[in-house]
Amino acid sequence: MSIAAHLPALQVVVPLLAAPLVVLLRHGGVAFAVVTAAAWAAFATAIGLWLQLGQLDAGGVISYHIGSWPPPWGIEYRVDRLTSFVLLLVSGMAAVVLPYSRVSVLREIPRELHYLYYSMFALCLTGLLGITITGDAFNIFVFLEISSLSSYVLIALGRDRRALTAAFQYLIMGSIGATFIVIGIGFLYLLTGTLNLADMAIRLREVESYRPVLVALAFLTVGISLKLALFPLHQWLPNAYTYAPSAVTAFLAATATKVSVYVLIRFYYTVFGESLVFQKLPLPQIMLWLSLMAMFGASFVAIFKNNLKRLFAYSSVGQIGYITLGLSFDSVNGLTASIVHLFNHGIAKGAIFLLIGGIVASMTTRDAVPPAPTFDRLAGLAKRMPLTCFGIVLAGLSLIGVPGTAGFVTKWYLILAAMERGQWWLVGAIVLSSLLAVAYVWRFVEVAYFHAAPAGSQKNEAPLSMLIPAWLLVIATLWFGLDTSFTVGTAMDAAQELVKIGR
Repeated sequence: MSIAAHLPALQVVVPLLAAPLVVLLRHGGVAFAVVTAAAWAAFATAIGLWLQLGQLDAGGVISYHIGSWPPPWGIEYRVDRLTSFVLLLVSGMAAVVLPYSRVSVLREIPRELHYLYYSMFALCLTGLLGITITGDAFNIFVFLEISSLSSYVLIALGRDRRALTAAFQYLIMGSIGATFIVIGIGFLYLLTGTLNLADMAIRLREVESYRPVLVALAFLTVGISLKLALFPLHQWLPNAYTYAPSAVTAFLAATATKVSVYVLIRFYYTVFGESLVFQKLPLPQIMLWLSLMAMFGASFVAIFKNNLKRLFAYSSVGQIGYITLGLSFDSVNGLTASIVHLFNHGIAKGAIFLLIGGIVASMTTRDAVPPAPTFDRLAGLAKRMPLTCFGIVLAGLSLIGVPGTAGFVTKWYLILAAMERGQWWLVGAIVLSSLLAVAYVWRFVEVAYFHAAPAGSQKNEAPLSMLIPAWLLVIATLWFGLDTSFTVGTAMDAAQELVKIGR
């Protein structure tokens, strides 16, 4: 049997094997090479799965049986359009962030811990890819814990002691969320006698009493919402993003919350069904108002933050609101907007945090605690780091939703979904919330471009090994704003498949 037939297993196994290997080797340079190679292999695998899926008919699925045990008795890896889309995002971001990490971790993580950073990065990547590709409910929980536990360590590796507090806060909140998730999965297992998601969906249709189903739905919704930082369950996110090493912040911001949204979509549409979640319960109305509170509340708070990383951390909470807003519409256009924004916000926010990492690196001396990128330190930064600042501005335009950027595509489909339902006030709300994004992006533009640089300051651009990965994401943000055949095409196909299954 060819290697192509085993791509679903290789998607998870390759980075999983890299993690213990680098711990045994205990050498930072070798660890960098091994984990970077594993990440690029995972990205190539995701591309291979995408191409295989393209050869199937519409709605086709790749089903891989672990150990040749057929589901529901054995564990199944299952790849459809949505799965392959998220696999490409996660593995692609890892492939971009790891080359960037080589210089970044030298400035922000003690040298003796470099091998541990790469090991935890490989485990985090393994967990996120496993969550996405598995078709087994309990394995979702297992991989979720793998990614979460490694994330706690990655955040705590920073030289700033506040990183430990941020990691501990994330651990407490994450453990609560994981507990809710495993309780919800337990209820579903008791009701159906299976952990295979596809089989579970069939058996749930035969359950006569809805009350235990609703309990399972409630536990899963709260637990996953905490993991994806849905307002007001977002309290762990600002500190985690602010005090984590820059490469860690960029990777988690681009992938972790997005995978959690993917899990929510998967349970809503393929397990519980659209009719139960969106038509028999007031969940869409609840999600609508929580999304609006995130879009306005978190964005408003971001305007007044003095730390650039914290500002964009609160921006992430607001942007997650756009994703969940699309879900609340219960329509193909709304779901398309949510799926597209998984990708578009991932690359835009990944670019921003990588560029901020370049700013931090330029201000940091070896073996010193990296200074916070506060606005008083950023005066006239555009003259010292023109490429970095221009990249932040371009990616910031995507957060605003300026035409020609990836963010505009999302907001366009959100507006279409609102108009379909005749909710014109929501069109105004989407536009008005974008003005808040203008305000916090403008704060950076003002201080970087219009404030005088300190006397004697010289041009001190970030190293090319940090600039190139960041600018690849900036260019992608512009590219996918102009050519939407891949992003919107895939998201639309996935949305249509999910709505069809859910009904």
